Amino acid sequence: MSGSPTGPASRLRPPHRTATLPRPSGPARRRTPRTDRIAPTDRIARTAPVPWITRVVDDAAVRLARHGPALLRWSVGLVFLWFGVLKLFPGTSPAEAVAVRAATRMTFGVLPPDAVAPLLALMETAIGVGLLTGLLLRLTLAVFFCHMAGVFLALFLLADEMWQDGFLVPTMEGQYIVKNVVLIAAGLVVAAGERGRRARRRACGPRARPEP
Repeated sequence: MSGSPTGPASRLRPPHRTATLPRPSGPARRRTPRTDRIAPTDRIARTAPVPWITRVVDDAAVRLARHGPALLRWSVGLVFLWFGVLKLFPGTSPAEAVAVRAATRMTFGVLPPDAVAPLLALMETAIGVGLLTGLLLRLTLAVFFCHMAGVFLALFLLADEMWQDGFLVPTMEGQYIVKNVVLIAAGLVVAAGERGRRARRRACGPRARPEP
């Protein structure tokens, strides 16, 4: 019969099978862990309350980092103004005699000691005023570094008074001069801050808000 499935054509036809995908094996077969079953420890650590003292310290650190150059400028300016005014009155500054002798040797005796003392006093006072007010700051910094160079020259011009037992043990006067390296470092920070402020002002345009 024509409708019988047992004919020759049906015997040659392969049986129908449903296609199946190969099952993954090895690492690909592992299940992906469910994130909803994992304790959110990272989230808890990130949202943990910060102690108030930590917030206060962090706030102060941010403000100091922002206004550090200005604080250094004011502190160095106060020191120079104070010591400069003291040199205006003879006998009130313990470093006056050393400064006058060193400056007299630097000028090869052209300026007499009576003229060197008031000039040094006026120079230090002017540096102090310039650093405190910020007026003519670039000129003030230039005079400041020239003055510091002259101060450290005294270590060599007055070596007998500055050192004992060689160049490793300074006398009291030598220690007074060597510690000025801290003022030089502060001046470098102030100069870098001034340079950065001017660069930001040029980048932001003429309407940039001036910083202290």
